[in-house]
Formats: sequence, C-alpha cells, structure tokens
Amino acid sequence: MERGYSRRSLLSVLGSGSTLALAGCLSVSGSSSGSDIRISGGVGPLPMMQVWADEYESETGVGIDVSGGGTGVGVSDVLNEQVDIAMMGREPDEDELDQGLFAVAMLIDTVVGTINVDNPVYDEIRENGLTRSEFEAVFTREITNWGELVDADVDEPIYVYGRSDSSAAYKQWGDFLGGEDDFYTENELEDFADGNFDGDQQVAQAINNDALGFSMNNLNYVYDYNTGDLEMDIRPVPLDIDGSGTLSPAEDFYDDRDEFLTAVEEGIYPAPPAREMFIAAKEEFEDEAAEFAAWVLTEGQQYVRENGYAPLDDDRLTEEQARLEKRHEQLEVTS
Repeated sequence: MERGYSRRSLLSVLGSGSTLALAGCLSVSGSSSGSDIRISGGVGPLPMMQVWADEYESETGVGIDVSGGGTGVGVSDVLNEQVDIAMMGREPDEDELDQGLFAVAMLIDTVVGTINVDNPVYDEIRENGLTRSEFEAVFTREITNWGELVDADVDEPIYVYGRSDSSAAYKQWGDFLGGEDDFYTENELEDFADGNFDGDQQVAQAINNDALGFSMNNLNYVYDYNTGDLEMDIRPVPLDIDGSGTLSPAEDFYDDRDEFLTAVEEGIYPAPPAREMFIAAKEEFEDEAAEFAAWVLTEGQQYVRENGYAPLDDDRLTEEQARLEKRHEQLEVTS
C-alpha cells in the first residue's frame, strides 16, 4: 500500500465524519507520479496541506503530491532530496539544521487529551477537567484506575495508548506532561503505554473503540473536519489550567472547534500542547516549491482558521515571511 493518495478522497473522508475511516489506510512509502511539487511529513498539518494543495493547483495549475508518514519521514525525505517540501509538527533540531534544513512556521495546531464518551467517569472529567500533573500521572502510570483519577466509586483500569511513529505531536505531548522544567521522550511514553499506534488515525480509532482508553490527538482528529463539531465517540479531555479542581467558564471551550481555536489564539490554551507547525526544505525552497511556500505564508493564510487550525499572529507571520524572503532573493513575500 502506498503512502501517496488522492487529496480529494482524503478531504472527502475527513468531511464525512470520519477521520477514522482512514485508520490503517496510510503507510510509509509513495511516489509523486510526476507532480511539480512533492511534499511529505507530519500527520498534524496534513489536512491543511491537502487544502492548500488543492487551492494552489486550482489557481496556478501546478500539480502537488502530498503524503504523510510523520515529521521524521518528511525531514528524511527532504534532506535526501526525495521531496521538495517537508511538513513538520515541531521546530527543527540542531542536527537537522546542521544538515542544511531550512524551516518557516506556517500555522498553529493543538494536541489534546482524548477519551471515549462512554468512559465511566466522563461526566466528572467533562465538568472538572484534569490538571497537567493528573495528565502526567496517567501517562506515566502513576494512576492506573479511573476511579482513583477522579475520586469516584468506579473500579476500572485506564488503558493508555501512544504513538509508535516519529510523531511531533507525541513529542509536544511529552513536553507538556513534563511541565516547565522537564519533558518525556517519545521512547519513554511508548514504554509507559499499553499500546502504541502508527499515526493519529489509528490512535483515534483505538479511543473510539475503547471506553476505558486514554490518549492524545491533534485537534482535527477529534472534531469533524467540515463542521467543527465533536464527532463519533472521541472527546477532548478539558485541561484545568489553573489547577482549581474544576473548569472555570474561561477554561471551558471544548464544545466545538471554533471555541477551542479562539482559546488557542488568545493564549488561554497553553503551548505546549499547542504548537507551531513548519514547512521545510534543504537549504532553500526551489522553483515552484519556493513560489508555493510564499503563497502559503500570504494568500494561503486565509484558509487556516476555517480548516481547524489557528493562524500565526501578525507579528510572527511577518517575521516568517521576512525570513523566507531573505533566504530567497527571487521571492517577494513581504509587502
């Protein structure tokens, strides 16, 4: 099975209430079929990149092949010149920069804890949320029972599901769980988990099928891609930001995606787990890829919010536009 797949078919599946229908359908190798621009990488930005690719192709006639595989796959592909652009769900690390990776931020995505709507303590969790330290205790197996987590008369085990792929979302989740001065590596979280899956779709499927499961997902795998409503049996776990033991009105923004994104834009929902996402090239974007990168940071930004992501604030966007223009003398990105 190839990693490459139709953009329109992907968006159709996402919009029909079922991100989960993709579970198990994406693998890790593919070809560009002669497209003008080849893109691979992170699962988090993948739905947005599909939208951009369709819009850009409609406007310019430039063919774009987009495939997933995870941030690590995208970085490897672009450094080995197998693709023109890598999608990244995290900042590049020093080793990648030393190899010539050049990356610019393009939008903000969000990672959320996820449980099943039929969880035996769902009502308590929805009303009061969980603190960061409670999330940490669950994912590091300090707390293993749902009744213990919320002090309820329930004796049911917690099954924690993680990621087995090279996941920037999982890395960001490890940063969040560790607090300000610490973090958990992907390998550490994998070792704690009861089961690990390759990609957001498979994790979402596991939570959808297990009333006792607990995991994390990118935002667009929790809310319906087209409507922004909660979908199927997956629910976000509210974060008790101030640690008060209950959700204040300001902390309660989980009923639909638009509310959630507003909280991200206003800085109420913290980073991490919110995170910037990047497009990257080896040394610089070339030819059509450079023009597409400039379009993403200008005209393409109009599509960000309506497709389930938070835009960069104006100052940050201007900064990234200037960085792109400075690296590529032939581009006019900033006004």
